[in-house]
Amino acid sequence: MCGITGWVSFGRDLRSEQATVDAMTETMSCRGPDGRGTWLSEHAALGHRRLAIIDLPGGRQPMAVPTPDGPVAMVYSGETYNFTELRAELTGRGHRFDTDSDTEVVLHGYLEWGDALAERLNGMYAFAIWDSRVNKLVMIRDRMGIKPFYYYETPDGVLFGSEPKAILAHPGAEHTVTLDGLRELFAFVKTPGHAVWEGMREVEPGTVVTVSAQGLRTTRYWTLRTRAHTDDQASSVAHVRELLDDIVRRQLVADVPRCTLLSGGLDSSAMTGIAAAQLAEHGETVRSFAVDFVGQTENFVPDELRGTPDTPYVHDVAEKARTEHQDIVLNSDELADPEVRSKVIRARDLPMGLGDMDASLYLLFKAIREQSTVALSGESADEVFGGYKQFFDPEAQRGGTFPWLVQRALHLADNSALNPELGRSLDVPGYIQNAYDTSIANIERLDGESDFEWRMRKICYLHLTHFVRILLDRKDRASMAVGLEVRVPFCDHRLVEYVYNTPWSLKTYDGREKSLLRGATSDVLPQSVVDRVKSPYPSTQDPKYGVNLRRYAREYLSTPSHQVFDIISREWLAAEVEADTPALNQNGRRGLERTLDLALWLDMYKPTLKLS
Repeated sequence: MCGITGWVSFGRDLRSEQATVDAMTETMSCRGPDGRGTWLSEHAALGHRRLAIIDLPGGRQPMAVPTPDGPVAMVYSGETYNFTELRAELTGRGHRFDTDSDTEVVLHGYLEWGDALAERLNGMYAFAIWDSRVNKLVMIRDRMGIKPFYYYETPDGVLFGSEPKAILAHPGAEHTVTLDGLRELFAFVKTPGHAVWEGMREVEPGTVVTVSAQGLRTTRYWTLRTRAHTDDQASSVAHVRELLDDIVRRQLVADVPRCTLLSGGLDSSAMTGIAAAQLAEHGETVRSFAVDFVGQTENFVPDELRGTPDTPYVHDVAEKARTEHQDIVLNSDELADPEVRSKVIRARDLPMGLGDMDASLYLLFKAIREQSTVALSGESADEVFGGYKQFFDPEAQRGGTFPWLVQRALHLADNSALNPELGRSLDVPGYIQNAYDTSIANIERLDGESDFEWRMRKICYLHLTHFVRILLDRKDRASMAVGLEVRVPFCDHRLVEYVYNTPWSLKTYDGREKSLLRGATSDVLPQSVVDRVKSPYPSTQDPKYGVNLRRYAREYLSTPSHQVFDIISREWLAAEVEADTPALNQNGRRGLERTLDLALWLDMYKPTLKLS
């Protein structure tokens, strides 16, 4: 897993810049608590923090290979799940290895195939290679964007890092957010390549970015392509199961304790059931963890998003799969704690405003890390198989905007709390519309595809290229903030490509959501989960959480000069905080969560806001 950073400068000698590289590297310490290293040459400096997963003594980084024309050095974050096959192929081509790590395999793969190495990798990865033979930096990111990767162009080179904080630690990087950055922050559409911070970009998923003295160049090695699907229902279900069996088996490989994240929904339950069956073949028992809230099951009230509590289903799965299970039960004081909020914002570098769902994920991962180092997650199955309510909403199906922004209950882009003057300047609805129009222009229509299937293809495409990246980034930052590696089997590109091109009529062949996944894994599921309707990631219903939000938000009203009021309406905040109603509605709750996130972020990062 790990955290990477670096600096390439074609106009200066970086061998005297150890202190700066150390400062950049240390911002990644949470991602890599097991070791650190730097590598400096005339025009390139690399930094690495390590979370040891495979070959604990042998995978130290930065890793360099000498060649007759100069060293080739790499910093690598992630996992390559097919490294055993690649290692065998490279050995047959004459390569010799000193470690058992996948890192060394990837480095030698570059020596053999150059940039084309990316097309051969199966995994989640973000890595940078300095090739001194040609004075070139090569940055490569996985196909789905599971691992984060950012860069910042300078007058004579580039800065890069797993997270913005590594780049922002460099004295040459400006801490500026413009109107366009705020638009991206409030739109909830995850524009590919956009990083919110002015001058900073993401290495887009499925791309190779090369930097030389001649400049920067981006090439795409993978994109979500439209292909004809010729398998019938039985064959499609069988192939999905075949892929899942192979994917889970590969992602269970680790030299450290593993576990699964279990929510009691179809996705995590299927993944846990398959993992449990595979480990049982070797006499092992899978450990599983679930998040819960004090009193949630006993006092649960169905709402527009969630019809049932998770815990009873979690326990049904744990019993059937015979996992060693533990519920992580959180209370409202923990969820609203400013210290926890601060850690979440520091992890994400941005105020995302997801409130208790961010806090609970961080606290869940923190508790798991005390007992395990690798966790498998059911994340992304809803995007792959079509599980969200908006897939079935006639208004969302008709198109016109991002489907998750249609239903009010899911409209996280509601910005009624904004300072009215800023809201007019931002024109978030216009930004969303432009992003939507740009995105759908990239989708290929299959010859002979019906109008309805074409509309559903667009919905699936948008979820797999925008929405899923919001959740993957959230998952990565919260987990790596505590040094936990979370793997996402449903993001294997083979599965994504296959299911994406499966007609919607097959994805819903039994009249329900995620029919292909249910059909492929029903043998490892309790009947209660087979019959369960999709329920999103849980959120506390405890009224005390809202009371805490109001209490913490009220403190800012006594400081009218706080920079947060350049963004948030003070009048709106006063009305929400002093309202007579004991319970917060969803918009009020999200607005308070966003206000608290913004205020802390402004205090912590002290960005320069350019609001005109």
